[in-house]
Amino acid sequence: MSKRVFVSGCYDLLHSGHVEFFRQAAEYGDLYVGIGSDETYLGYKHRPTVYPEQERLFMVKSIKYVKDAFINAGHGVMDFVPTLDIVHPDVFVVNEDGSNPEKERVCHERGIEYVVLKRTPQEGLKARSSTDLKAATCQLPTRLDLAGTWIDQPYVSCHGAGWALTISLEPTFDIRERCGLSTSTRNIIKSIWPMKLPNMQPEVLARLVFCFENNPEREDGFISGAQDAIGICVPGLCRHYYNGHFWPEKIEMCNDETTLAWLEQHLCMIPMEPRSPNCSVVEGKDITPAKVAALTRAADACWEAIMAHNLVAFANAYRASFEAQVAMFPGMLRPTILGLNAQTSAEAGDKAGACHDEEGNFITKEEGSFITKEIAKWAAVPGVIAWKMPGAGGGGYLALVVDDVQRFCSDHIEAIPLKIRRKAN
Repeated sequence: MSKRVFVSGCYDLLHSGHVEFFRQAAEYGDLYVGIGSDETYLGYKHRPTVYPEQERLFMVKSIKYVKDAFINAGHGVMDFVPTLDIVHPDVFVVNEDGSNPEKERVCHERGIEYVVLKRTPQEGLKARSSTDLKAATCQLPTRLDLAGTWIDQPYVSCHGAGWALTISLEPTFDIRERCGLSTSTRNIIKSIWPMKLPNMQPEVLARLVFCFENNPEREDGFISGAQDAIGICVPGLCRHYYNGHFWPEKIEMCNDETTLAWLEQHLCMIPMEPRSPNCSVVEGKDITPAKVAALTRAADACWEAIMAHNLVAFANAYRASFEAQVAMFPGMLRPTILGLNAQTSAEAGDKAGACHDEEGNFITKEEGSFITKEIAKWAAVPGVIAWKMPGAGGGGYLALVVDDVQRFCSDHIEAIPLKIRRKAN
């Protein structure tokens, strides 16, 4: 009687390396495959799969070396344990990258032989891995604004000069449109350099992107703030000083590894509904010298707190910056629905492209939006100590300051940890 052999993985970007691994594993007996669910993949990788679980199951089952396959019912890196107890294999095979003591312990407890294979391609074929394939896709960074933003617009900085703080983020998660992460600027960059930023001086690159995005023939007449181009193109943590002009007077960078790692330990994001195409966050703006001064003070305090690695001071300044933004632009939380008439029926709202809250309730411009509810919900969660909306707000993400990112993301599967880009290209 042939032995039962078990392997497990996500197999999202199925390639020849997976097939060769299955072939080698099947030499030990009848091969059964556990496949990570869409939910497990999202929680582990913080981005959706390319292929949904049923499609991945179909593809794996169709490989001639595979006797049968299942969607794993567990979670995390040990999601295969329930499937293991269904299959009752004699042998558990892993590749050298996927081996860990916990897997070996589980096999030892169940009397399962544990086999580790080296990654070797089929003779005559190139070695393949999912990581290599993903590296061949778009690796353009995005940016998160930390404090002081809106100051990059001259109609704000004319009331008082100040700094904007941004960090450049590696694309380790699915970057959604209209969600405050400067996707419009990122898409402009993608139209020139589809895969990655060119290897050139970051400030010059940012200036080129800014000029390209804001070309003289731009039909909408809107000038994108320079913090978008700078936040994407300049690696690490950056602050840029605005004084009544579109381009900053000076740019300062921090690429200290200890400081960047400290930020990564305390920053994460929660996805929300994207900003509606018909939402305006600038309607009803109220910009005064006093409100701009509050924004610039908060940005200064935020930078000082980061440099000192002072979490309490950072959280206070981060929250104060967001409150200053909202004081000038209340539409960040309660966006106006452009073109909405006096009717308040859901049908009229749908025709106008209006927003709805998380329960599907129609939102008029007087009623506000789901955003305040989301903020109140996450502000009450243990471990959350500050919050803001990226970019112009109106929907998208909540960017949280938490006491411990690893623990927080483990407790909240929807939370996205952030990876700050360390190098210029």
